[in-house]
Amino acid sequence: MTKKLYIKTFGCQMNEYDTERIISAFEMMGYGMTDDPSEADFAIINTCSVREKPSEKVKSEIGRLKKYKKDNPNFKIGVAGCVAQQEGEAILDSNSYVDMVLGTDGIPRIGEVVERVENGERIAVTEFSSDNFTIPNFSRNRSVSAFVTIMKGCDNFCSYCIVPYVRGREKSRKSIEILDEVKYLVDNGVKEVTFLGQNVNSYGKNLDENINFTQFLYMATKIDGLERIRFVTSHPKDFSGELVDLISSEEKICEYLHLPLQAGSDSVLKKMNRGYSYSEYFEKVSMAKEKIKNIAISSDFIVGFPGEKDDDFLKTLDAIKEIEYETIFAFKYSPRPGTKASDIEDDVSEIVKSQRLKKLLDEQEKITSRLLKSQIGEIQEVMVEGISKKDNKVFSGRNRRNRIVNFVSSKVLKAGDIVNVKILEAKKNSLYGEKI
Repeated sequence: MTKKLYIKTFGCQMNEYDTERIISAFEMMGYGMTDDPSEADFAIINTCSVREKPSEKVKSEIGRLKKYKKDNPNFKIGVAGCVAQQEGEAILDSNSYVDMVLGTDGIPRIGEVVERVENGERIAVTEFSSDNFTIPNFSRNRSVSAFVTIMKGCDNFCSYCIVPYVRGREKSRKSIEILDEVKYLVDNGVKEVTFLGQNVNSYGKNLDENINFTQFLYMATKIDGLERIRFVTSHPKDFSGELVDLISSEEKICEYLHLPLQAGSDSVLKKMNRGYSYSEYFEKVSMAKEKIKNIAISSDFIVGFPGEKDDDFLKTLDAIKEIEYETIFAFKYSPRPGTKASDIEDDVSEIVKSQRLKKLLDEQEKITSRLLKSQIGEIQEVMVEGISKKDNKVFSGRNRRNRIVNFVSSKVLKAGDIVNVKILEAKKNSLYGEKI
């Protein structure tokens, strides 16, 4: 009987990409997949520790899996990803039913580690690799869009951020290896890729080859069969006019930019060690909006950072009104152990944090609604991703601005088809239209 793997993923797109790598490795060991942990022989939680809530969810998930071990003594539990990297052996010490802890650099060793776990060992692998960052091609579920990691780690050390400690220092993959992966994906039906990195603008800095992110993106646009390119995440301090010019001139690169601001107050940005002022950020965003027609911009925000006063928060509120993001991702500050900010008194109460978060999200909801309604009547390019289960004439996909569009079509379409859709209606977080 085929052994089965159950895996649950928390966190960012990079974690989703790592999950695909883990699944591929288990498939090479003869495992099948299951969505039901009661059917599994091995369960893995791929974790995130960037914010407090995902970390708490992980602890709860570990507790939920414990019961399956009572029914099946051979059932194995693994914790992977950022929480695994951060806590290491402590997870094994405090959870006798966890068998494997696999840090962010441990995936290349997964075959060897799983074999030892299956033979009864309990193992924690959390060493950072000193080798060049390389990811061999791996099989994954067929899809028309795919994530591709181009670099890992971060050298910015924002005072609130755990990433440099759980993902390590910046390392880039060689361009030829990444481009080979993209060609492999395109040969297997992929039409759109999203390049991933904690700070993609730093791509190439540690490589022997003389290349930067803009030059790499240009090389990717030359791949035959690749229809669309996206990327996350850009750091504002490294965001360049050269990159803006490339996006504006290359049809394959989508008009979508995720550029985290985090706060509108210069004093808070300084405490966060972000490396730019609001005016510097605004200048770069304005340049992008001026040169890239119909660009949609999204951002990240933290409210309630230590020392954030009412006036600081109002500057953040003013910032989203002035810039008019199409989407934001906003969170209450929570100290992450080991970061510089965790040594500062967390002096903003939970009540105030919640109030500020609500105000920010309420204001953004108005902006998003206005921007989406302004797109009614537009003809937008949409790449089909799926069909409605309720109506076989309703399809869904994303436009070039990364917004979900549901639309009707009398013609049967398949995933990967790129069609023109006239926008007829703006919903809360999506658009509705008809194929023309």
